[in-house]
Amino acid sequence: MNTVTRILVTGGAGFIGSHYVRTLLADPAASVEVTVLDALTYAGDPAHLDAVRGDRRFAFVHGDVCDAELVGKVLSEHDEVVHFAAESHVDRSIAGAAPFVRTNVLGTQTLLDAALRGGVRTFVQVSTDEVYGSVDTGAWTEDAPLLPNSPYAASKAAADLMALAYHRTHGLDVRVTRCSNNYGPRQHPEKAVPLFTTRLLTGGRVPLYGDGSHVRDWLYVGDHVAGVELVRRRGRPGEVYHVGGGTELTNRQLVDFLLAACGADWSRVDHVADRKGHDRRYALDDSKIRAELGYRPRTDLATGLAATVAWYRDNRPWWEPLCGRADR
Repeated sequence: MNTVTRILVTGGAGFIGSHYVRTLLADPAASVEVTVLDALTYAGDPAHLDAVRGDRRFAFVHGDVCDAELVGKVLSEHDEVVHFAAESHVDRSIAGAAPFVRTNVLGTQTLLDAALRGGVRTFVQVSTDEVYGSVDTGAWTEDAPLLPNSPYAASKAAADLMALAYHRTHGLDVRVTRCSNNYGPRQHPEKAVPLFTTRLLTGGRVPLYGDGSHVRDWLYVGDHVAGVELVRRRGRPGEVYHVGGGTELTNRQLVDFLLAACGADWSRVDHVADRKGHDRRYALDDSKIRAELGYRPRTDLATGLAATVAWYRDNRPWWEPLCGRADR
């Protein structure tokens, strides 16, 4: 008889977390029970979970990862944690860092304490390539120093270090994933790909920071959650794993693709002053997760971006109300 694994997914109503939950429960025979803990801030949407709401293996708890009493109660009933919950928008962190420190650092520490008390078996800390700062050439390996430049990145670096400290100090099985830039359907329109796409689809204009030569590696959300799941199931305690997409683009190249996909041209682009502390280039060496766990990104960039633009074109009722609340 298969043993059921009880998994708590924090931030599971968000873009990436909800994709992970839907993936976990896609197999009706999977021996898992999944609980989502989510505060339902502006970036969380209960509709992301409609596809699994009727699944007897699914439960939802509305709450804050900083609520120690609630977190302790919920975690005592689970075997594993996959921690997606985070404030994640760089521009918002520049405007005000306090919510990022509270959720990303204090929230992670609250979860770690509860995981210790509750005897949690595995704690997966989901993080970002931004903790490393900028790299001119080559790619970061998992042992590279953390040199974050934005308040968001600094808060995630602090959370990663706290999580790894709980492994070294207390023996908690912590595994950290760091991914490159995610994109895909249902991403909040404050982020680059949906921001540009939704503005272009509504006849608006799009901003391009600085000279547009900033470089990012792009990762389809489905490939990201597949990497996280490999780390949850087969990763090693105390290790960091990079989850990369394998395709670098300058911001100008990204905008060029989205203009073509939306039937627009460069007359719709506004060149704006560069973001404060804007990192020039991110690049992850993901050879470790490939060699150890067999990870491979399955969705090439052209296919993934085309599918993403098509989803936004076909789902205006979902994103149009959000655009009114996003930082435009």
